Amino acid sequence: MRLSFLLSLLAATVLAIVTAAQQPRRFDVLLSNGRIVDGSGAPWFRGDVGIVGDRITAIGALKDASAGTTIDAADLVVAPGFIDLLGQSEFNVLVDGRAASKLLQGVTTEITGEGSSIAPVNDRLIGEATPSATHFGVVIDWRTLGDYLRRLDLRSHPAINVGTFVGAGGIRNYVVGKDDRPATPAELERMKQLVAEAMQDGALGLSTSLQYVPDRFASTDEIVELAKVAARYGGVYFTHQRSESARIFESLDEVFAIAERAAIPAEIWHLKTAYKANFGKMPDVLKRIEAARARGLDVTADQYPYTRASNGLDSCLPLWAREGGLEKTLGRLKDPATRERIKKDMDDANATTWENQWYGANGGDGVMLSSVLNNDLRKYEGMTLTQIGKAMGKDPRDAVIDLVIADRGESSVITAIMSEDDVRTALKHPLVGVGTDSAAKAEDGRLSESKSHPRAWGSFPRILGRYVREERLLTLEEAIRKMTSKAAARVHLPDRGLLRPGMAADITIFDPATIRDVSTFEDPKHYSVGVKHVLVNGRRVVADGVITSERPGRPLRRVGSQ
Repeated sequence: MRLSFLLSLLAATVLAIVTAAQQPRRFDVLLSNGRIVDGSGAPWFRGDVGIVGDRITAIGALKDASAGTTIDAADLVVAPGFIDLLGQSEFNVLVDGRAASKLLQGVTTEITGEGSSIAPVNDRLIGEATPSATHFGVVIDWRTLGDYLRRLDLRSHPAINVGTFVGAGGIRNYVVGKDDRPATPAELERMKQLVAEAMQDGALGLSTSLQYVPDRFASTDEIVELAKVAARYGGVYFTHQRSESARIFESLDEVFAIAERAAIPAEIWHLKTAYKANFGKMPDVLKRIEAARARGLDVTADQYPYTRASNGLDSCLPLWAREGGLEKTLGRLKDPATRERIKKDMDDANATTWENQWYGANGGDGVMLSSVLNNDLRKYEGMTLTQIGKAMGKDPRDAVIDLVIADRGESSVITAIMSEDDVRTALKHPLVGVGTDSAAKAEDGRLSESKSHPRAWGSFPRILGRYVREERLLTLEEAIRKMTSKAAARVHLPDRGLLRPGMAADITIFDPATIRDVSTFEDPKHYSVGVKHVLVNGRRVVADGVITSERPGRPLRRVGSQ
């Protein structure tokens, strides 16, 4: 190790010991004799952690201390609470505040708002969201991001912390709608104003999801202008980039251009090289990110540890068929001639204007229906579109179209589009962090009615069990750094992601010998095992592997916002 690193480690250790000696020996919670992995990437050490209120107040040998609650952490790893860089639970925590499938992975904080954030919204956007909200018993009583965050503060009280971006796609939908056209100068000014208001309300930055409608219709110049607004407030830019397949290198260049022109840090969500023709490109992708950093651009990425992706079933349709919103889409799908054109485009091996995930996933064999809103269609969940087509007695492409119509665009699918080698290559790279790209689910209650991608249940334990313990692809310390301090640094959460006196008491305690994922694609609704205790803001939300009644999560606003 370099001398500078050793000196820094020594200084940190001395500071921890001195701090411990100066602290009162009475704690609200004492974590005793744990194997402390502090989130920095430094080697683990044996010690105790003292907590008063919602803060860590001491770390070290606290043998003479007393506490209201003492947790014996012998043989367990004590780590900062895991931060899910793409949690997607902004709506689900209003349905079920436990965030159960995330807590039992050790997640204490979610970052969300991919492309279309939960706010701001207008009457039309509220109308679009009403069918799902009504189904789950949620009243949409917010308009601005500030309204939504206050609801979390005052009424909803989830078990985990939630921070969100303002989605450029949602802003575009708010002002322009879902039409494929440039924003007028006046519309762009209104969009910039809405981004500024969201940043003032506490958004962490700007996000895009450029594979989908309406984000796809935004030019690079439009995104740059919105990103400049976020940058003025100290925000960051996170993106589901425009292509993850045949045009991935051009797409990376767009990410780099936005970061450079807007002078903003950037993160690529769920990094992948999709479809068989692109397998093996991950090393080149990572080299291009390294090269961008070498020339001064603050660009990193994150991923989930699976070879299958998930999104809306309507994403199997060509982009032009989805343009203009739901009613226009349904009208096209019901027209016999247009329907035949859609089916032909779904089999186009050389599509360049959209990400043809139907062809890329090998058609109906590689696309599995994971969830629906319409209960009449639930019998098809867990089946591939080839199997559904056979059950319906029709071409799998017709099955796609008829399901989109019947479920009014609410269905989700799982697509087999990645290689294990590329997943492993990204996972061991120090610039790549972790996000589930899935909302919280549960084994019971409203969030248990549909199937889902196993990443919602097992991403973090899968890394710690399979790739750390079993395969030794990366060290325990490095894996936890990716899940904690790296994530906190990317979204500018200065008081989370490390175990240090003065930091927020978000802490995950797990058994390194048993932690693993249980959820599978065929049978997803199972919590991971091995997470023994979880504290959020100093309160126990998981005790001895069981979720408690505590709901201490908070909205996490951008530092400096109102």
